[in-house]
Amino acid sequence: MPVRRLTLDDWDELWPLVQGFGTAMSEAETRPLYDELADDPRWAAFGYDDGGLVGYAVVQDYGPHLRAGRVHHARLHDLYVDPANRRTGVGRALMAAVTTWASTRVRHLEWQAHHERSAPFYEALGHQGAPCPQPDYPTFEIEFAPEPTTASEPRVAELRRSALNAPLGEPDDVDVASEISRDREDER
Repeated sequence: MPVRRLTLDDWDELWPLVQGFGTAMSEAETRPLYDELADDPRWAAFGYDDGGLVGYAVVQDYGPHLRAGRVHHARLHDLYVDPANRRTGVGRALMAAVTTWASTRVRHLEWQAHHERSAPFYEALGHQGAPCPQPDYPTFEIEFAPEPTTASEPRVAELRRSALNAPLGEPDDVDVASEISRDREDER
């Protein structure tokens, strides 16, 4: 499978993708942070490797919460696909990897996406955004069902597995990554 966990050795191929997604930080600032996060078990970076990295996703498990206990959240921070590889299933495959990782650790996975530029991608995957304080960036959330505790609940886990194994392919009418890049250019 072309999606895999990224390691410290992937930095040279990852950095151009991070720049493509948009960052105000220099490589000298970002590299030590990547090294630190790569060793943190609450953080995961996935890459789509097609003979070289063509996309990446970063997700963080925020861990248990004093008031919510172990019903906690993970956050999708980045999902980016190189422009030459968009609409080929890379984004869908990265999202599936993030979802699989999060489903084994947390109760909720959340993220924000620009309402015109990237939300249509997530909506095409079946997710629904909700308003948030930043009106142009709806909040998306997946709530993972708890592990089956009765004989009637195993179907939930089966449905989750089948959804994650759905065929790959980007929605034909949405070029999310280029829209995100344009949005970041507009903000500069």
